[in-house]
Order: sequence, then structure tokens, then C-alpha cells
Amino acid sequence: MRLDLYQAETALIAEQQTALLDEAMERLLANSLLSRLEQNGVLHAIQLLVKNAVGKAKQLLKAHEKPVPLSAYDSFAGLLELGLINERDIPAWDGAIGLRNKIVHDYMNIDMTRVLELVRQGQYRFITAFLLEPITVGTAAHRA
Repeated sequence: MRLDLYQAETALIAEQQTALLDEAMERLLANSLLSRLEQNGVLHAIQLLVKNAVGKAKQLLKAHEKPVPLSAYDSFAGLLELGLINERDIPAWDGAIGLRNKIVHDYMNIDMTRVLELVRQGQYRFITAFLLEPITVGTAAHRA
């Protein structure tokens, strides 16, 4: 797939899932409770955002002619080596990937109160920002 088309699809998914999480955040900030169905929607939106970000990380590595690792964690380490993300962002990416893994593989042990607090604080927005950032190849976009 062409990178420009990939970026357009990535951005569309990011906007859709972020809109759902923003709606949940507004409800939580208004001290409304989310139904179990809505809570599952929150988990699904987070899962899709993170999976989308991992996919974009791998596409960036491929576009820069770097090896594409199987591990999501290693994909972001590769972006760090290219200067496409900042070292201070790695703990947030590790946390996001860990939460996505928990949603997919350890779903019986999810602390929904903690997840909803992350949403209430808008802590998913850094993923959205990464996904909406245009893909550039050729020069590393060093971040301060």
C-alpha cells in the first residue's frame, strides 16, 4: 500500500476511535457512569488505536528500510533509533502496548477503574497525535 493511502486510513481510524474515547471522557468528566457495553467500547477503541499505532510504527520502519520486528515494543525502539520519537515517550508507548496486550490476552484481569481513569485524563491522546502526524521518509523528524 502506498504510504499516503496508508496514512489516510490510519488518520481515519484514529479520528473515529478518538471521537469515541472523547465522548467517553466527556461522560466521565461529568461524573456519569458508563454501561458495561460502553466500557467494552472504550476497551475496543483503545485496542484499535494502539494496534493502529503499532502498524504505523512498522510501516515507518519499513519505509526507512529498517528491519521490522515482530514485537510492538521493539518497533517503537526502532523509531527511537531513527529519531522519530523521543526517549521520554517510550514509557508511555510501553504502557499503551501493555494495556492493548492485556485487553487482547489477559482480559479477565483488566482493572476497568484504572482504564476509565486513563480515559478521563485523556491519556490516549498521544497515540492519536502520533497517528495523525504525516508520514515522512528521508529525514528523521527529531523531537525536542
